[in-house]
Amino acid sequence: MSRLGLTIIAFAVLAAELPQAAAQQKTRDQKVREDREKVTAAGFWIYNDLAAGFTKARQTGKPLLVVLRCIPCEECVKLDDDLVDEDPVLRPLLEQFVCVRIVSTNGLDLSLFQFDTDQSFAVFMLNADRTVYGRFGTRSHRTEWIGDVSLKGLAEALKGALDLHQRWPEPRESLLAKTGPAPLFDHPEDFPALSERYTGTLDYSGQVARSCIHCHQIGDAVRDYYRSRSEPVPADIISPYPHPRSIGMILDPDQRATLRDVTPDSPAHRAGFKPGDRIELLNGQPLLSTADIQWILNSIPATGGTLQANVQRSGRPVKLQIPLQDHWKEADSIDWRVSAWGLSRMVLGGLRLEPVDPEQRGKNGVPESGMALRVRYVGQYNEHAAAKQAGFQVDDVIIAFNRQNSTGSESDLLRYGTTRLTPGTSVPVDLVRNGRQMTLQLPQQK
Repeated sequence: MSRLGLTIIAFAVLAAELPQAAAQQKTRDQKVREDREKVTAAGFWIYNDLAAGFTKARQTGKPLLVVLRCIPCEECVKLDDDLVDEDPVLRPLLEQFVCVRIVSTNGLDLSLFQFDTDQSFAVFMLNADRTVYGRFGTRSHRTEWIGDVSLKGLAEALKGALDLHQRWPEPRESLLAKTGPAPLFDHPEDFPALSERYTGTLDYSGQVARSCIHCHQIGDAVRDYYRSRSEPVPADIISPYPHPRSIGMILDPDQRATLRDVTPDSPAHRAGFKPGDRIELLNGQPLLSTADIQWILNSIPATGGTLQANVQRSGRPVKLQIPLQDHWKEADSIDWRVSAWGLSRMVLGGLRLEPVDPEQRGKNGVPESGMALRVRYVGQYNEHAAAKQAGFQVDDVIIAFNRQNSTGSESDLLRYGTTRLTPGTSVPVDLVRNGRQMTLQLPQQK
C-alpha cells in the first residue's frame, strides 16, 4: 500500500507549496523524522502508539479514531493532516475522538485492523473495547480519488460513529460482524515473506523508511503464502473488497451510504434500488461510509450469497434483497491495484495488458471476437522479466492463454492464473505479432 493520511489531496499539490529544490533535497528518512517531530510537537494526535490510544479512550470515555498513514510516498494520492486539522467542520468532530496516527503496519494487530491493503489510506472508528464502529477510505483507481471519498464524506462518517458511541451499548450486537475472522498471522512481520526483512517496530536510528512494512505488502504476503506452498490463491483473496459499483451501486462520496445512481441491469437495479436511497443497514450492519459496504461485500463468498438491505427512501423504510451469483466478484476490476504488479509477476511474467481497440478487430490477424489483449508493457528485471526472456514484446496481441480464448481483460487473466494454475508450470500463449500468429511458453511463478 502507498500513502495513508487524513485529507484528500495529490502530493504534487502539497509539494507545490514548498520550494521545489528544497523538496527534492530531502530524503525519505528526513521526511519521516520531520513528520514525527511535527505531529508530536502539535500534541493533538497520539503518534504511532495504539496502546496509549486505547488507554486514553477508556479513561476519557471517548471513541477512538485510528488513521493508518504509511511513510510518505510522492507517487500517491494521500489525505493531508494540516487541512483536516484546520477544517471548520472536521476539527470539532475530531476533538470528540481520541485520535491516533499510525505511520506503518509494523506490529499492527491484524485480528482487529482488517482493511483493503491496496487502498491509499484507512480510517477506523472504534470503541475502547475494540468494537469497530466503522471504516472510511475507498479507492478504485491507481491515482484518482474523486468519486470515492471526500471531506464531507469523512465528516458524515465521524458523525455516524459519534451517534453509535452515544447510543452504546445498544448497537453492540449489530457491530459484531465488523470484526473479521482470525488472520493467517497475527502481525505483518509474522508472515514468512516478511519475517526475515522486518521487525515489529520502525528503526528510527537507522534507515527508517526501509524498515516500514507498507500496507500493500500485507496483501502481497497473503498471496505469497499460498503461492509458496504451490496452492491456488483463493478467489476471495484475489478479488478483495469489491467496489459497490461492481454490483451497480454508484454512491455519493459526500454521504454515508446514499446512492447517487444505479447502473441499469445490474444486481442493485434488479433488486429495486433507486437513486437517492440511503442504506441504513446492510446484512444487519450500520453503515458509515462506502468502505463499510466494501467490508460487507468482502465477506460474501465469490461463490455467491445474499445482501439484505434496510433502506430509507423519501422518508419511508424499504427492505431490499440482492442475490449474488457464482463468480460475482469478477465484475470488479483488479488491474488498478498495487497488488496487480505482484500478480503480473506470478501469472504473466511481468506483462501488463490492455484490450485491443475495437477498430483493430478483424485486421492483421487479430480475431473479430474472443480474447485480444495488447501487451502495453514488458517487465525488464528479475522475476518480472520472465515474459521478456520467453520472447514477448510490446504490441504483441494475446489471443489465447493456456488454450482459453474467452477472457476479456487483464483482471480476468490474473484471476484465472492465480486461482487455477500451479506455480512451476508453463502455459502456452497464442499471440499475433505483425500479422503473424505464434505460440510462446510462459512460466507460472511463485
